Amino acid sequence: MPAYIDRLREGRGGRGNFLISQWFVLSIALLLIGLIAYLDYATGYEQSLLLFYLLPVALAIWFCNVWCGLIFSILGVSASAVSDVASGSPGVRYWNIGMALAAYVLFTLLFSKLRTLLRELDQRVRERTAALQREVAERERLDREVAEIADRERRRLGRTLHDSLGQHLTGTALAAQVLREKLAARSSAEVADADKVIRHIEEGIDLTRNLAHGFFSPELAADGLAVALQGLAANISERFGVNCDFSGDEAVQMPDSTTATQLYHIAQEAVMNAVKHANARKIDIELARRNHELTLTVIDDGVGIPEKIPQSAGLGLRLMAHAAGLIGGEFSVERNKSRGTVVTCKV
Repeated sequence: MPAYIDRLREGRGGRGNFLISQWFVLSIALLLIGLIAYLDYATGYEQSLLLFYLLPVALAIWFCNVWCGLIFSILGVSASAVSDVASGSPGVRYWNIGMALAAYVLFTLLFSKLRTLLRELDQRVRERTAALQREVAERERLDREVAEIADRERRRLGRTLHDSLGQHLTGTALAAQVLREKLAARSSAEVADADKVIRHIEEGIDLTRNLAHGFFSPELAADGLAVALQGLAANISERFGVNCDFSGDEAVQMPDSTTATQLYHIAQEAVMNAVKHANARKIDIELARRNHELTLTVIDDGVGIPEKIPQSAGLGLRLMAHAAGLIGGEFSVERNKSRGTVVTCKV
């Protein structure tokens, strides 16, 4: 009950302020009529200022309603007639007064209609803007859900490759090793073929392990990004034989785990693009915080990207830009001044 009374008081207070503003506008309009009437009297009846009375009429219509506009139309025409008589006009011209009043009434009705249309248009624009904001918010929410589902599926696939296929290939390699030892005990000529089979299976195990490591990127804690990027650099150097280094302060704090995870995905995608598509031999991953801005930079010495990136950019670039958008970051890709590409994400 007290809350209802408070809301009622607030409503009455807002209505009172609205009435005060209306009375203030009406006072200004009335003052303008008096001022124009005095100028009309001072300039003489030969030069009529009838047109200038439309200003207070327009104010009354715009800030009040059509009835106030009609009242001020009558006041304006009357003030004009009185000013002409007071300034020495030989007589009252009722026909002119009637035509002026009719013109003022027509102006009032048309201006009131224009006011209504503009306010309806403004209301529609506000409603459309609110609907668009809701749509954007819903799309951002869906984007976050899609990103979470993609990360979950990526981790699941990585675990499946490591636990299922990897273990299966390991068992197969052991069985092939046992078969090779039996063939060697018999001094069979197929020992060389068995060694080849074992070598191919071991290569498959390494390939499966590398694929699983690429898919499996666990969700990072807010303070674990620097360690994860160090591991990424070491893994890339070991797998592909390139010089991949990480530089950054481990004490750099992330706003949240989502930001850390998406920044890791951007760095991972940028590094893989540099290795697979740019033939880079040197990759630098940098993480730094300057004031309130967190910057992730990946620099390589590969072939570089074109000066003008085509609209149909690769999937990797779109994925990185999408990940940056999920955390409200600014993503950019440009050619390095000397050689290669610079990928930057600022949050």
